[in-house]
Amino acid sequence: MPLLTLPLTSSEGTPISLRPPGSTTASADLPTPDEVVAHTLLNCLLREVSGPEHQSVVSDGRLLLRLPRRGVLLRVALRRTSLLGAHRFTGPVSEQCDGGWAEVDWRRLAEYTHDELRLRTGVRNEEFLEQIASSHEAIATALSAGRAERAPDDRLSAYLASEQSLLFGHRFHPTPKARTGAPRAWSAYAPEAGAVFPLRHLAVRAPLIAEESAEAFATAALDRQRPDLPDGYRLLPAHPWQYETLRAHPALRAALASGDVLDLGPGGRPFAATASVRTLYDGETFLKFSLNVRITNCMRKNSSYELSGAVALTRVLAPALADLAERFPGSAVLREPAYRTLALPGPDGAPDRALFEGFGVIVREGLPRRLAPGTTPLLAAAVADEYPNGPAHLSRLLDGADEREALDWWSAYLDLLVPPVLAAYFDHGLVLEPHLQNVLICVDGEGRPAQVLFRDLEGTKLLPEHHAENLAALPPEVAGPLTYDAQRGWDRVVYCLLVNHVAELLAGLADLYPGAEAALWARVRTTLRAYTGRCGCPPRLAALLAGVPLPAKANLLTRWERKADREAGYVQLPSPLAEDILRAPAGGAR
Repeated sequence: MPLLTLPLTSSEGTPISLRPPGSTTASADLPTPDEVVAHTLLNCLLREVSGPEHQSVVSDGRLLLRLPRRGVLLRVALRRTSLLGAHRFTGPVSEQCDGGWAEVDWRRLAEYTHDELRLRTGVRNEEFLEQIASSHEAIATALSAGRAERAPDDRLSAYLASEQSLLFGHRFHPTPKARTGAPRAWSAYAPEAGAVFPLRHLAVRAPLIAEESAEAFATAALDRQRPDLPDGYRLLPAHPWQYETLRAHPALRAALASGDVLDLGPGGRPFAATASVRTLYDGETFLKFSLNVRITNCMRKNSSYELSGAVALTRVLAPALADLAERFPGSAVLREPAYRTLALPGPDGAPDRALFEGFGVIVREGLPRRLAPGTTPLLAAAVADEYPNGPAHLSRLLDGADEREALDWWSAYLDLLVPPVLAAYFDHGLVLEPHLQNVLICVDGEGRPAQVLFRDLEGTKLLPEHHAENLAALPPEVAGPLTYDAQRGWDRVVYCLLVNHVAELLAGLADLYPGAEAALWARVRTTLRAYTGRCGCPPRLAALLAGVPLPAKANLLTRWERKADREAGYVQLPSPLAEDILRAPAGGAR
């Protein structure tokens, strides 16, 4: 289906020119699904297993990586080395055998990874290989769909094209595209397939609706979807995929039979799937639905504490976000001011939990409320993608720019992104989660960064020592998940900001401008130093500038041990921020 072409702002104007790639563009040739899965597994093994145990080295344009317990030596050619150890691979992976080298397909590499982790941890994970196969199948399906790239003709189309361009996902996650079910079951709702569809509308007797709101009229975004309801009923929009999953639930079937719930069928304006799959957008409002579907690690369900927590955070954060907006006018946070769900009583009289959580929908502010006039929002993950999968890619934004212009673009972006995240932590005890999929880069008509928008309060946390009074006023089951202690909060900030976001966007620039990596990291250091000059230099920030190791979330080990994301561990990466490191040549041992 075509992308939505609804107005994005009242001053729509002419969209940014998202040009075909030119002189500074990376190769448009995309890897095969086999290569994507193999390279992703190597990324994870290098970062979390072989690298920390000094079982890897770069030599003669290749990475050599040993799995110490499995006793396998692997090799892959490099397109580019990285100061952070996040090298770019090319071509097949090989293993040493009988004095020579033989290619290893993705299945065998997955089995080697499985065996290494089992020996390393003593833990078994019988679903691991199946999830890697699921991710491979999803990537193959997305590539085979062959969506034709076209220049977006308005700002909303450009934005949605960026949300729907992530064919390969997180390159440091072992199963970035794993999903429950076969591709044919979910492709109608997948962003990679350009999914745009109407919502399923349920009319529910008012006493059976549960909702909370942090501001007046916040639920109007739900009510306007279908205003012509029978008297005494409220509208509950549902994701059509989730409705199919839950329609056989006995309590829902009974409510449909009694008329307590009316199935009005699909209706209203269409919504487009964004990169998270379950969050949809119609040009005015984001709706974050529950999906009883595992995507990467987790079932994507809005737990009851997450529903209340989103609204509670919107209330609690109002003073902090107002201060940050005043001090850093080039940034803003999209609030989540309301939720609504179905509260059919279960056998014990309390709302049936499966339906309460399964039909929970969170209202997130749309772009018109926060977007700077005349700018085009683009998903940061699409801008930073390793491959030029869509019109928002760096190679399009910087087409024709020389290295000096690219460095200026980079400094302008860092000045928008970094200071508000640090101020949120140090001044307000607020842990933002600015990873690539949680940030929109808003560019002007020349493709230069003009604003950043942060989104998704699910990952936003509070430091208890800053927010004791607010947390004490919340139910414990809501307050508990809203907090991190200071160290875990700092690890999360540094990982999301510097390792997941800054380093990956920097990598995209280094691909386009060979030899510029040290200069790009020097600009990061300059931005951090400038922040300390204005706002002081707390000990944690001083240590960062001194080059202490950077925490990277251990996605492979977290997935293997089936931990919740909140309980994920970290591995330490050598920092590229210290001045002596920035003067050293790239490459060498990892």
